[in-house]
Amino acid sequence: MSDERPPGGETRRGEPLGAAGIPGVTGGPGAKASTRPRFTAPRIVEMKRRGDPIVVVTAYDFPTSRIADEAGAEILLVGDSLGTVVLGYESTLPVTVEDILHHTRAVVRANPKALVVADMPFMSYQVSDEQAVLNAGRLVKEGGADAVKLEGGERVAPAVRRMVEAGIPVMGHLGLTPQSVLAFGGYKVQARGEADQERLLREAGLLEQAGCFSLVLEGIPARLGGLVTRAIGIPTIGIGAGPQCDGQVLVSHDLLGLFLGHQPKFVRRYADLGEAMREAFGRYAADVKARRFPSDAESY
Repeated sequence: MSDERPPGGETRRGEPLGAAGIPGVTGGPGAKASTRPRFTAPRIVEMKRRGDPIVVVTAYDFPTSRIADEAGAEILLVGDSLGTVVLGYESTLPVTVEDILHHTRAVVRANPKALVVADMPFMSYQVSDEQAVLNAGRLVKEGGADAVKLEGGERVAPAVRRMVEAGIPVMGHLGLTPQSVLAFGGYKVQARGEADQERLLREAGLLEQAGCFSLVLEGIPARLGGLVTRAIGIPTIGIGAGPQCDGQVLVSHDLLGLFLGHQPKFVRRYADLGEAMREAFGRYAADVKARRFPSDAESY
C-alpha cells in the first residue's frame, strides 16, 4: 500500500488501523520522515508497552508539520490552541470545526509519518453522541486526520465509545481542560484534593474502557500524573502533569518562543524565534527605507 495520502484527504496511510500484527517502532528524534514508519494508534499504544517516550507537538500548517515530523515527533496535534496562538482569540472557545478542518488539511498536506490528531472544538461534541460522531467523522474524512481528541471524562465516555465503534481512534483529555475555562474560573491546576484525584483516576479508567488509545493529562500534580500513568494501559501524554507520563506535548508556538502571551510554568522555550523574526523584519524595513533593498544583484 502506498505511503501517500489518496486524493480528497482520505486518512488511511500505510498499514490499516487495527492490524493484528503491530510492527516494531523504529526511528526516533532526528529521524527523517522518509525513513520512519507511519505512526498509527496501535503503534502509539505499543510505545507505552516498550517504555519508549512519545513526542507530541502541535502543528497548524504545512511547514510546521513537515519540520516537526522530520525532527522526530510521533504525534502532531492540530490543537484548538490555534485559537489563541494563531487566530488571536483570548481562549479556545471561539474555534470552530471549520477552523480545525482548514488547519488539519494544511498539516496533512505535508504527508507526515507522525500520527495527525485533530482537536474537537468547543460545542462540536457536547450536544449529543450523534453530533460527536458526525463531527469526528468530518475531521477524519474531510480533514484527513488519523484520530481526534476531545476533553472530558465520564460525560463524554458514551461519545468516545460511539466514535471508536465507527472506526475513529480517539485521544482523551483530563485535568485542566481549556474548553471548561469558564467553569474552572480560569486556567488553574486541577485535582489537588483527594476527592478530585480519585475522580480523575476513575475517569481515566472509564476513557480507557470506552476505547481511547491515549490520554492527555494537563495541569495536574506530578504525583497524580504518575498514578494515572501506572493505573491505565494506554499512553498518557503530559502537559504540566510531571515527568512520569508516557509522553509529553507542548504548543509549538510556546516552545519556539513565538507566542507573546502568558507563559505557563510547564513551558520550556527551546528557541526565541519571535525575537529573531522581529529583528529580521526590522532589518528588512531599514533596508527598504534606506533603499539598500533590492540591490542590483537582486534585480532583473
